[in-house]
Amino acid sequence: MNKLLLFFLLIGFYMTMQALQTDEELAMHTLFNAKHALNYATHAAAQQVNNAKLAQGIISIDPVRARETADRYLQANLRLDSANRPLPGTFLRQPVELLAFEVINEDKTFPYLYSNPLYDYSVLFHRPGVVMIIRLEFPRTFQVLGPITWEIKSSSELTF
Repeated sequence: MNKLLLFFLLIGFYMTMQALQTDEELAMHTLFNAKHALNYATHAAAQQVNNAKLAQGIISIDPVRARETADRYLQANLRLDSANRPLPGTFLRQPVELLAFEVINEDKTFPYLYSNPLYDYSVLFHRPGVVMIIRLEFPRTFQVLGPITWEIKSSSELTF
């Protein structure tokens, strides 16, 4: 009888450890996918050249087009609607929160050190660029892990 009880306790322990491992693995994949999606969004946003200023010989990013492009890329890659809420049937369950979006343009002196102490982020720009920070909550599958929320940061410079 003692061995049977021990057997069931070990099965319960093994299942809990397997659920923990699965949640941890899913969390890492979610973080990597979100980081890649954010990198794509900032890179695409940084390529939105202001054509009117370019005609005058000034290399600059169009902030409105950059924001629209960044939103579109982030929503497409994370499968979000226009309000950054997950689409039905997707893995994420909570909206993705945009914490910061900044365009570093020709009005700065380069190299320019961007710093955001609120989110503990700094990056050195050598030409115009874009900074984007989002908050993402991991949808736990087995509830073994505690709640996980990430502040994911990315930046990209204009390339030509």
